[in-house]
Amino acid sequence: MTTDPWLHIVGIGEDGLDGLVPATRAIVEAAEVILGGDRHHQLAANPDAERMAWPSPFDAMIETIRGLRGRRAVVLVTGDPLWFSVGARIGRAIPPSEIVYHPQLSAFQLAAARMGWSLADVETLTVHGRPVEQMIAFIQPDARLLILTTGAETPAQIAKFLTERGFGASPMTVLAAMGGKDEARFEGVAESWDHVVPAFNTLAVECIAAPDAALIPRVPGLEDALFQSDGTMTKREVRAVTVAKLMPMRGALLWDIGTGCGSVAIEWMRAARYARAIGIEPRADRRAMAAANALALGAPQLQILEGEAPAALDGLPPPDAIFVGGGLTEEVFDAAFAALRPLGRIVANAVTLESEAVLIALHARHGGDLVKLSVHRAEPVGRLTGWRPQMPVTQWSLIKR
Repeated sequence: MTTDPWLHIVGIGEDGLDGLVPATRAIVEAAEVILGGDRHHQLAANPDAERMAWPSPFDAMIETIRGLRGRRAVVLVTGDPLWFSVGARIGRAIPPSEIVYHPQLSAFQLAAARMGWSLADVETLTVHGRPVEQMIAFIQPDARLLILTTGAETPAQIAKFLTERGFGASPMTVLAAMGGKDEARFEGVAESWDHVVPAFNTLAVECIAAPDAALIPRVPGLEDALFQSDGTMTKREVRAVTVAKLMPMRGALLWDIGTGCGSVAIEWMRAARYARAIGIEPRADRRAMAAANALALGAPQLQILEGEAPAALDGLPPPDAIFVGGGLTEEVFDAAFAALRPLGRIVANAVTLESEAVLIALHARHGGDLVKLSVHRAEPVGRLTGWRPQMPVTQWSLIKR
């Protein structure tokens, strides 16, 4: 049975009702109940409507909205309801057939217009209500970033991130109250940023790299020196192959069993938008290193758990990919492969003969790809240079079909 739309989610800008098309304005003015933040209520006058604030905790919002069914209900949001906005969250819980969305110009569109930037050529990010460190993964030479911020302190935090990585000369522009009578603009560069800005703002950054800037691309294979480590980690060249075999995809989940310093999980998260990872590590010192690396390299939402497989796998959400850095056993494989989603990828590396024997046996039973990776690095030999071999790595990978 199809239900007629009863909920209107209306994007609104700093110009309030005057910025809405007539049909949308009529819906707001005829509403029996309006739900939104204080700022939204101030922008949309309707003396007859019942006013409701966002519930706390925010998760209670969905039940509150469901309770409005049968009334002329309007939810007010900023800009485009489906672009980094609460409209998407509501749409996952209430059938889309019951909702009518009324988009307004987004902060990204307004900011791009103010900056004269093509939206097709910029990265659009939000750190609103999310860890600010996640923007670090997007600091690249010549990149242009538009960032929805968390508050007045966010631009200074981002200026610090830029400066620490050799991008201190990057121009920064804070845009506030765009489209309203109080619109304001603040300009500066990251290394000397000292503006006091309004709490509700959008930040534009043009990344300018110094000659000694850190180059931290989003493709896998970051320098080993970028990670805190006790020396036990998947090294750069092998890590690049490993992450490629794991195939990072938008929103996909990785289990990193024996995560160590977190290098594989972090590179997985950096390689695809909204990729997620759970690192499982029994040692507290390595969990601490993984957490520090995740913050420094723009993957602050890496989830790190204490434990060992297979026991630690119980109750975890099913993964799209699994990496086992060493010590794979039949028992661990059986538990991991059973949890793996269809088309999921499992990759296991081994450096000892004993671990290699396990991978060879698993390959014989289940198929997949078995390869040996050997890396030689040029190093000084007295006054000359020679090749120094790294420990070879046996790698087994399999796709669940």
